[in-house]
Amino acid sequence: MTVVDRAQPDPAGSADRRSRVAIVGGGASGVLTALQLLAGSDDSSLSVTIHEASGVLGRGIAYGTSDPRHLLNVRARHMSAFADVPSDLLDWARRAGRDPDPQGFLPRMEYAAYLQDTLAAAADHRLTISAGRVDDIVRTGAGFELRTRDRVAASDAVVLAYGNQRPQPLAGLADRPGLIADPWDLAAIRALPGDANVVIVGTGLTAIDTVITLLEDEPRRRVVAVSRHGLLPEAHIEQQSTAWISDVPEGPLTADAIAAFVRGQVEAARAHGVDWRNVIDGLRPQTQSIWRRLGAEERRRFLAVHARDWEIRRHRMAPEVADRIRGYRRDGRLTLVSGGLGAVDLDVADAVVNCTGPLADVSRSDDPLLRALQARGLVAPDPLRLGLDSTVAGAVVGADGVVVDGLYVVGPPRKGTLWESTAIPEIRAQAAEVARLVLSRVAVSA
Repeated sequence: MTVVDRAQPDPAGSADRRSRVAIVGGGASGVLTALQLLAGSDDSSLSVTIHEASGVLGRGIAYGTSDPRHLLNVRARHMSAFADVPSDLLDWARRAGRDPDPQGFLPRMEYAAYLQDTLAAAADHRLTISAGRVDDIVRTGAGFELRTRDRVAASDAVVLAYGNQRPQPLAGLADRPGLIADPWDLAAIRALPGDANVVIVGTGLTAIDTVITLLEDEPRRRVVAVSRHGLLPEAHIEQQSTAWISDVPEGPLTADAIAAFVRGQVEAARAHGVDWRNVIDGLRPQTQSIWRRLGAEERRRFLAVHARDWEIRRHRMAPEVADRIRGYRRDGRLTLVSGGLGAVDLDVADAVVNCTGPLADVSRSDDPLLRALQARGLVAPDPLRLGLDSTVAGAVVGADGVVVDGLYVVGPPRKGTLWESTAIPEIRAQAAEVARLVLSRVAVSA
């Protein structure tokens, strides 16, 4: 669904008395928030505007790929936009003429189409799509002004749903010939020579997608993927065995203690013939509460020592993707290197692709809106610089340490507060909670 700009200038002092909610970002986080806002109120005076720079909803970084071989890393049965309608994605796929496997992994681009169609079905006169980048947000009494290049729009509440940012630039390589700074620029990747030798910096899921685009259609290409640890994500298995639900110990937690607890649970599960993946999946609903129980120093300890081991097991490859990667390695077309950039010879590379993952530290972002919001003190990095400082419920905390009334955040920028904040099951829960907060606020102020 490609949408056109239907927003009209709404300067301060407008006589429009509708309860106005602005969502900044039209990717998955923004669409899920809009769906919850529309479902949570039948008040015709509610006005929801999604501000999306591209004017195209549902895609964003996560689902914007045009390569059908880039698959979701969560099973289809867990990817519904609505927690209370778990079959919604599968029902959509069947209506679209597909025969989806609930245990399977759909192409990412199809999930974007699902989000677009789902929002289109829910949209009514209360929803407006504004194409254009929001460069600044200013507080105005009890509300806000959102400023783009050519308009000012007033809103009573704002939800920041900008998703993931582009990777942080690679130090010292900004002017290197052949550098592809944006790993989602598939046109640039596909345009490389058919016999190119490529260095990919990073070995996470973005790197996996990039490897597939590079190698699947050009058998003469070779890739070296390098990271500090040289570890790839683990793979899902075709069939899950008995669920393994772990009871996390009560009382104070430390990073080392929770890591030891997970290892112990994996060993206990193995003794009962249960795969370790079931332990990780059983812990998933508890990860946010575990994170909140860790003090600041223990969170830092986890990030420094245990995070990579957790993430390669938590964020896994679809089985068919893992098969492709194993084949590339077996054929000598994909080589893994640990030790960081200093461990590879860039002089022999025709191209370098930055797959280091999204830039999390907003204080280092070059995004005009994030820079403006920080300059105004409306947002600040969380203490670990994994995103924005916010409450557990999703209210933004400003630079003065005080909640900014009417300003909320959904999605990956809440990772510092919640840790588990990048997958659809968690984002849809955030969207529902923030929607309740927003609707309660605008109802009171109406």
